[in-house]
Amino acid sequence: MEQRITILIVDDEALMRELIADYLVDEGYNILQAENGTEALRIMKETSIDLVILDIMMPGMNGYEVCSRLREFSDALVIMLTAKSEEEDKLAGYKCGVDDYITKPFSPKVLAAKVGALAERFCLLDIKPEEEEPESFDLDEQARELRIQGKVILLSSKEFEMLSHFMRHPNQVLTRDSLLNSIWGFDYFGDARAVDTSIKRLRRKLGVEARRIVTVRGNGYKYQP
Repeated sequence: MEQRITILIVDDEALMRELIADYLVDEGYNILQAENGTEALRIMKETSIDLVILDIMMPGMNGYEVCSRLREFSDALVIMLTAKSEEEDKLAGYKCGVDDYITKPFSPKVLAAKVGALAERFCLLDIKPEEEEPESFDLDEQARELRIQGKVILLSSKEFEMLSHFMRHPNQVLTRDSLLNSIWGFDYFGDARAVDTSIKRLRRKLGVEARRIVTVRGNGYKYQP
């Protein structure tokens, strides 16, 4: 692993935290732990966290509330790890900003695989040059089409406008508010999470080229050609 990713494990059960931590440390990740939501939010505000593994059933502040609060200031990836397996529980997790969901009992190997998949998808891992294909990246403004390696990638209207806006402002940090105003318009009354959601979807479609859109923690995003 070329880049050390920092993961925060949030669970009120110490044995569960240690089990996950021991396995992920062996996989090469930096690990921090929190036994409750209050401690987790404090760590998130003081430390650069890339990914959070978050339990739901905790005393005081449950996982849903923790996730909602951290989404007010962080775009860290979140995996909800819980014994609650009903469909409505999962939907509630996705609604508050969870990126993936694993139910207990679970396989540490599956958890590590999900962590690795999310890290690669959202460009937390470095990609070695020998693994990259020759670049062929073309955004056709007139046809409103994106072509990567000659293949047309279907983008929604907002995704196309966002990518086009990024490409017109290379290497410039764009805040969420500025992206909201430029893409959604000044009369949009939603919150800034619409930007994060659209960028996640856009990155999924860009595949390896998602590395062009870089997260500038605490500020926003920038496009690196």
